[in-house]
Amino acid sequence: MKIDSIQNGIVLDHIKAGRSMEIYKLLGLDRLDCSVAIIKNARSTQMGKKDIIKIADRIDLNLDVLGFVDPGITVDIIEDGKLVQKKHVQLPEKLVNVLKCKNPRCITSSEPHLRSMFVLTDREKRVYSCAYCDTRYHR
Repeated sequence: MKIDSIQNGIVLDHIKAGRSMEIYKLLGLDRLDCSVAIIKNARSTQMGKKDIIKIADRIDLNLDVLGFVDPGITVDIIEDGKLVQKKHVQLPEKLVNVLKCKNPRCITSSEPHLRSMFVLTDREKRVYSCAYCDTRYHR
């Protein structure tokens, strides 16, 4: 299999194996008008297996989504075929409009115009709580 390198764009690397499709959906990469390559279960000396996403365009990425799905992801910015910047994402302190509260009594269920907001309440276990009703979401 041959996946060409990109000249200008973004490479999401070091994604835990099997999580690339979740990132693809959460970031809305299906709506882009450029090439997007998803490489699943690529061999990695550090991780054993990993996923990689290559986006052949410079777009604004929600780093909070990436940090939520997998805080070990690196974001490589490519210009003229060369790596010009490498970003390391982290577990975000809060998530806005990423998760939807599952509590049917939460105000976000009856007021759809409200932004959903979750706050990190346990970093070690990666637990988020709804800012409105305290419903917990565990990754």
